[in-house]
Amino acid sequence: MTVASDPTSERLEELQFTLGEGPCVDAFTTRRPVLVAELDSDAMSRWPVYAPALRDAGVRAVFAFPLQVGAARLGVLDVFRAHPGPLSRIHLGQALTLADLAVATLLDGQERATAGADGLDGAMEYGAELFQAQGMVMIQLGVTLTEALARLRAYAYAEDRRLTEVAADVVARRLSFDRDQQ
Repeated sequence: MTVASDPTSERLEELQFTLGEGPCVDAFTTRRPVLVAELDSDAMSRWPVYAPALRDAGVRAVFAFPLQVGAARLGVLDVFRAHPGPLSRIHLGQALTLADLAVATLLDGQERATAGADGLDGAMEYGAELFQAQGMVMIQLGVTLTEALARLRAYAYAEDRRLTEVAADVVARRLSFDRDQQ
């Protein structure tokens, strides 16, 4: 599910999923916040493709907070900032509160995300379409699901397209992956 405050943030979120790297991916995997107060050489080596994209978009600091309840991982809240520096105690508290509210909203299911007309329903459809495309590529190429997702990501990146667009084209059979292209 991707919900963003503006088109630039949305593109940066989508890019993390396409590349399979970035603070969102790290926070989700480790189940811990990722607090990068400055996009320095450490960040550049940690996310060699994603970090330069952040800098090009004018981002100088990024903070990712996992959305989870016990063992259930629901997603990640990312906060981008145009200037370097750590979050103040007040801003950190606000980010953690917002993450808690997001978890409550996701678990409740009665409140809808306000970022789009479809809210959570649209996000669920997005996930289903991506999983369907992943399965289709798996069958087309005779590879594992993990490899199929890697192929979808690589194609999206190489063609400078959103992963959601590529998945929609695969599901609609406008795009197929051929074994001869391996």
